[in-house]
Amino acid sequence: MRQCLALVVLWALCLGAQAQLTIEITRGVDNPTRIAVAPLEIVGGPGLPEDISRIIEDNLRRSGQFAPIAREDMLSFPHREQDVHFRDWRVLDAEYLIVGRVENVSGLYQVHYDLYDVLNQRKILSKQIVEGSERQLRDIAHAISDRVYESLTGIPGAFSTEVIYVEVLRNRTQGGEVNDTFRLMRADADGARPTMLLESDQPILSPVWSPDGRRVAYVSFETTRPAIFVQNLATGEREQLTDFQGLNGAPAWSPDGKKLALTLSKDGNPEIYTLDIDSGNFTRMTQHFAIDTEPSWTADGKGIIFTSNRGGKPQIYQVTLANGRVERLTFEGDYNARGRISQDGRTMVMVHQRNDVFHIAAQDLETGTLRILTETYLDESPSIAPNGAMLIYATRRNDKGVLAVVSLDAGTRYFLPSEQGDVREPAWSPYFD
Repeated sequence: MRQCLALVVLWALCLGAQAQLTIEITRGVDNPTRIAVAPLEIVGGPGLPEDISRIIEDNLRRSGQFAPIAREDMLSFPHREQDVHFRDWRVLDAEYLIVGRVENVSGLYQVHYDLYDVLNQRKILSKQIVEGSERQLRDIAHAISDRVYESLTGIPGAFSTEVIYVEVLRNRTQGGEVNDTFRLMRADADGARPTMLLESDQPILSPVWSPDGRRVAYVSFETTRPAIFVQNLATGEREQLTDFQGLNGAPAWSPDGKKLALTLSKDGNPEIYTLDIDSGNFTRMTQHFAIDTEPSWTADGKGIIFTSNRGGKPQIYQVTLANGRVERLTFEGDYNARGRISQDGRTMVMVHQRNDVFHIAAQDLETGTLRILTETYLDESPSIAPNGAMLIYATRRNDKGVLAVVSLDAGTRYFLPSEQGDVREPAWSPYFD
């Protein structure tokens, strides 16, 4: 049964009321590339509410691949090609340099920027972002970061993407009782500009983006039992997709956005089903006396991976949609769960237990090689960035739920703790059109 619900959503609460995630970088790659981001020149207007150069600098540093040069150490602040003196930057051991300017044209901003190879004394990138409003200055900074990152690494940047996550606020009454408030939050990939999508006194679980980034699906207990909802991000309209007795959980979008995989126990045992969004038809994909749960799609959309204890302990399996054939994917360790496959179909990340500690691990699906990516504990809910370079996950730190990001080669790591409450259940967005 489907039920359309009206939702009053606070789309833009002030930052004073919304806790922003903060960034704590704990590890970067050895010998990161030294890059200088000169402050952009402001033409035809007052100072900007956002420091575009600083945002670019922070983005590149957060990737772990770059070591931005401190602004106070710079010998000059060039804005145009004729202002660039490469000797000033060679003295600082800079390998690359970004310069540019921002022009205010009738309230809209035009940004021109250049990227230089200092060692070879040549321009390697020159672009102009035609127009953007004051609210879009961070978007402009993220777009520049993406272009620079791709130019220097060959990997598309993911700074313009976003994350959703669940924030849990613990409220204590005068009588000493504790009541939790659950918020579904949306923010930039760096934790900035948080926006609340839903607030409830009942748990919210398993949020996931649609492939086009326009909708999210999640589990809410607001109807006194778990139910799966889909929410339109532009309008705030919500639709309840399931209302079965028992378990309704773990939604996962197909790559084409036409179906959801989910876990239902409506027939007595937790099994994997698919739901055709347009027709509302459910199709059962697994039939086993064990518990089958946590579905996720293969990159080509032809199969679904899931967690099952059909072998005695939780492991990850794959069912092929065309013929229903099930095969086991994980064999190392007594516990592997919450599998997610990278966009290129080569790598599967998962929650892996080793020495009684839950870590995030990655398995090469061609060779079977498994490597541990995290050093924290009680790690869960991995979600891969659309460029396949990083993943976000939930963990515990100082007895508090925080989000963390690690590169798939485990060379880069940083935390995204919340200023208030615990944060959990993260999901990284796709690229936006």
